[in-house]
Amino acid sequence: MDLRAMDLTTLAAEAFQYGYPLLTSLAAVERDGGTYNAFTHQRRFGDQRNANPDLLYSTARLDLSGGPLWLRIPDTGDRYHVLQFVDAWTDNFAYVGRRSTGSGEREFLLVPPGWAGREAPGAQVIRIPTMVTTLIGRFACGPQDAAEVHTLQDALRIEPMYPQVPLDGLPHPQAGVSDDLLFFESLRRSLAAFPPSPAERRYQRRFAPIGLLEPGASPYAGAPREFRETLRDGLAAAREQLEEEATTRHAGLVNGWTNDLHLFDFNLDYFEVGTLDTPEWTMGDRDEAHLMRAVAARTGLWGNHAYEAVAPTVHKDRDGDRLSGAHRYEVRFPEPPPADAGWSLSMYDAPGSRPVPNQLDRRAIGDGTPGLRRDPDGSLTIQIQHERPDEDTNWLPAPEGGFRPVLRMYQPGPPVLRGEYRPPPVMRV
Repeated sequence: MDLRAMDLTTLAAEAFQYGYPLLTSLAAVERDGGTYNAFTHQRRFGDQRNANPDLLYSTARLDLSGGPLWLRIPDTGDRYHVLQFVDAWTDNFAYVGRRSTGSGEREFLLVPPGWAGREAPGAQVIRIPTMVTTLIGRFACGPQDAAEVHTLQDALRIEPMYPQVPLDGLPHPQAGVSDDLLFFESLRRSLAAFPPSPAERRYQRRFAPIGLLEPGASPYAGAPREFRETLRDGLAAAREQLEEEATTRHAGLVNGWTNDLHLFDFNLDYFEVGTLDTPEWTMGDRDEAHLMRAVAARTGLWGNHAYEAVAPTVHKDRDGDRLSGAHRYEVRFPEPPPADAGWSLSMYDAPGSRPVPNQLDRRAIGDGTPGLRRDPDGSLTIQIQHERPDEDTNWLPAPEGGFRPVLRMYQPGPPVLRGEYRPPPVMRV
């Protein structure tokens, strides 16, 4: 292989890492279906992988190619809630909710890139970086709260300023491109449809030699065999590298728990309401940010910044043995986890990461669980086991086989965000 071919292979690998989050996000938007600029509401807790038993979700696919959108949010009382804005590149660029904007009734004007039109008295403007954006709403919901949360969900409103203007939707690859080059063709079309920040556009120039910046007809339709093989080699190497990074690049263990506080700090360019543009919450190196963005898209697409919520997880007990329903365990919290908007300990099977059916229909236990029994010293001991104990007030049911608990903290306090909080170890009884 000559030097030029080697260079092109390297560029193809870099392009995969760079473009993987964009295409993964757009594929999720397309899978979700539904109508653009309208909410879809989750009405009951799900059984899918990693389902959150503390929250009900309201999501919307936004398309601002037709102009600005009005977003109206009802008064939510003191209930924890957040609407997270994620652009096409998976950057979290705005948060609206209890932490950032309060709980009163609010109105926002969402404007597309380059908008220079009229402002809106009484409405806060949020500038959207990409024409297609994902809005993820989360509402805290306990076992008895569903009807109240449904009312809040139904009160969410998105209204276009110019409803008669047609929408562009998502780009699609040009016909005639072979399957092995569809990634690059899809990325070429998506780069043109969703240009990033000026700094990122300068970075993208490196991909011109492999055709990603070509306008008009696709350079991948009828591409020469040698060129195709070069791109395929780069793609294969990059996929393998991403899988390796996804399994090894995580925070160190603390009492057996992993807590990636900075996995989603890769947004370096767009900071609207609710985001923190500070050194603690942005990555200093753009190349590192590109890698972490790809890892986050692979392992936790559309996750939020840690200052909104964190979710440490544990797979092994204090002695380093994998957790299994064949044994009994305890977790003792000397004090409640430091979280301004509540906390919970959720149960998932392993390796499936699905909620665990049980006699109590209890998927999580936490500050919202009624009747928890405290120890004489004020601490809280949670029992984790498969068999129902004689006293089940503090019981978190486990499956027969492997499992992993997740400790969720909403609006985590400073000790968590500084990395000082140490979740207690899981101890085998």
